[in-house]
Amino acid sequence: MRAPEEIQADIMDALTSVIDPELGVDVVNLGLINSVDLKDDGICDLSMTLTMMGCPLQGILRREVTQALVTVPEVHHVNIDLVWEPAWTVARMSRRTRLLLGIH
Repeated sequence: MRAPEEIQADIMDALTSVIDPELGVDVVNLGLINSVDLKDDGICDLSMTLTMMGCPLQGILRREVTQALVTVPEVHHVNIDLVWEPAWTVARMSRRTRLLLGIH
């Protein structure tokens, strides 16, 4: 059995493989992930937001997040809760991402 910290690190690594097609940046560094909770039965509850309400990429991102998470051996099912509070702002991006996109 792997340590929870190791599993959590693998989950976050998996999420960095999900790229927002419009911005070309992963969902973690964009600051779209609010929380991730993996239960003992392999159900992963994820809370995330998008850069704007009504984002046309919502379905694509949900599918890609799910596909990425189930690559982690301990994850058997993914529940995604798409929330709008707290609202996404550029301040949620990693510093590196803001610099990459020219946002200071």
